[in-house]
Amino acid sequence: MRIVAKKTLLTFITSHPQAAQPLLAWYAEAAEANWKCPQDIKDQYASASFVGKNRIVFNIKGNTYRLIVAVAYRVGVMYVKFVGTHAEYDRIDAATVEME
Repeated sequence: MRIVAKKTLLTFITSHPQAAQPLLAWYAEAAEANWKCPQDIKDQYASASFVGKNRIVFNIKGNTYRLIVAVAYRVGVMYVKFVGTHAEYDRIDAATVEME
């Protein structure tokens, strides 16, 4: 999968260095993946949540952080929509949030 907005992840890591290893590990796995449908993601990430509009919420570092991506399965692209702490996630709408 091609992942759009890696810079967003790297920026988040600068203010949350404890997120570096788990986020970069997720990025490496997702970049190598060839997900064609939601079940492909669920098979690899059982805790992933699907919130509509082809958006997926990933729990990062034991649910300390949340990552929301939108997936365009046909073209193999994932768009980072949100990365934040669990508390920040609780204050947004996962189905509509957009990176600023």
